[in-house]
Amino acid sequence: MWIYEKKLQYPVKVTSKDLRMAKILMAQYGGPDSELSAALRYLNQRYTMPTGKTKGLLNDIGTEELAHVEMIASMIYQLMKGATPQELKEAGLGGHYAQHDNALFPVDANGVPFTSAYFQALGDPITDLHEDMAAEQKAKATYEHLIALTDDPGLKEALKFLWAREIVHYQRFGEALQDVYEISGKKRYY
Repeated sequence: MWIYEKKLQYPVKVTSKDLRMAKILMAQYGGPDSELSAALRYLNQRYTMPTGKTKGLLNDIGTEELAHVEMIASMIYQLMKGATPQELKEAGLGGHYAQHDNALFPVDANGVPFTSAYFQALGDPITDLHEDMAAEQKAKATYEHLIALTDDPGLKEALKFLWAREIVHYQRFGEALQDVYEISGKKRYY
């Protein structure tokens, strides 16, 4: 079903260790509006889409979101690389170190573990596509916040790439919503 290329969708080149930023960036790794939430949302919702086109779109974007999970993981890993237990403790990551050492684990910026309660798959294509559009807008806003919180040029570039992909996904979901309205003959209420 998938072909994995052994490279990131966009290169991640963090210039220096920044544990504070690594902790903040976990919002997009295991938080409610994270890439992981998006990937699982879309890959689950695809089954109840009414057309091959909308199923394919959710499959494609869900797969791309998995690539974004990999990018975020690479960013966090690079930001934390070589950190000592004491540095992690001072950065508010002592609990993370105690449970996971320097391993990545899907949590949000506050250390709350990922849960499937972060996303929905209601089964109504119109409802699900509206949720998908809202999810893309929330992720876009989160990337804007993350970009404002770092001075690392390599990190900023990778975050800007992800920010731009949120815009494209939002537009594609909007097009899919139009298609679903047309085939269902329902009035548009948005």
